[in-house]
Amino acid sequence: MGAGELAALATAVCWTVTVMSFETSAKRVGSLPVNILRLFAGLILLSVYSLITRGKIFPTDAGGFEWLWLGISGIVGFVIGDLCLFRAFILIGSRISMVIFSLVPPITAITGLMVLNETLSLKHWMGIMVTVTGICMVILIKGTGKMKLAHSVPGILLALVGTVAQAFGLVLSKYGMGDYNAFAATQIRIIAALAVFIVIIPLTGLTCRVKLALRDRGAMKFLALGSFFGPFLGVSLSLVAVKLIEVGIASTIMAMVPVFIILPEVLLMGKKVRPLEIAGALVAVAGVALVSL
Repeated sequence: MGAGELAALATAVCWTVTVMSFETSAKRVGSLPVNILRLFAGLILLSVYSLITRGKIFPTDAGGFEWLWLGISGIVGFVIGDLCLFRAFILIGSRISMVIFSLVPPITAITGLMVLNETLSLKHWMGIMVTVTGICMVILIKGTGKMKLAHSVPGILLALVGTVAQAFGLVLSKYGMGDYNAFAATQIRIIAALAVFIVIIPLTGLTCRVKLALRDRGAMKFLALGSFFGPFLGVSLSLVAVKLIEVGIASTIMAMVPVFIILPEVLLMGKKVRPLEIAGALVAVAGVALVSL
């Protein structure tokens, strides 16, 4: 296994920790304050790391091209995508959200078909169908004579919107980053997202909610843990992965989160998992592999 594959595997582990941490924190203080505060925490960690490794506290060596496309990527991924996903964590839980999130590689493949005129083989279409089947196994249950949703409809829709935004954000990140440093690229993405939130906070009255969240020590502990493994380490490692290997292969390995998260949810959080949900998560990941490999 090469450096790119190891970076993608480490990303999946990091995201398993971070989604569980943010789910716990968001249920205590709300999804919006958690999203904003974890970006601030991630920027501080990245700035310190950049100062030590690059001698620059901010990505002042990036050009206009990097700032434009990585900035757009940050807004799409961190603002739109993560806001929807964090709210979905509260409504349907991080594990179910991450199963739906495994649609990222298929959506990326379809986006490439529409935008970049890339061709999809029969294997790709089969992978997309297998992934969708796995997700349906998780979110659907058989009711009285018909199928019905096993989880909150708003939660599922939010997870889907967040997934689409994350897929677009990943493509834009690879395009905008090129040969630029992955950790500095993550800084640019976070700075762009925070700039949007700085405008939103006063307009939406979030200032008080953010202040209240800061006073909740329990929530802040989980937020700090999630910030280290998410915006700092996890996102940066994901950019290292897509820089070293194909986006599809990296996405496949990173899509293992729904499987990795099952054991800690059962052992640490005492959640019950339906056998069909476990099977669905495995099927979804198998579909992602067909699309990406």
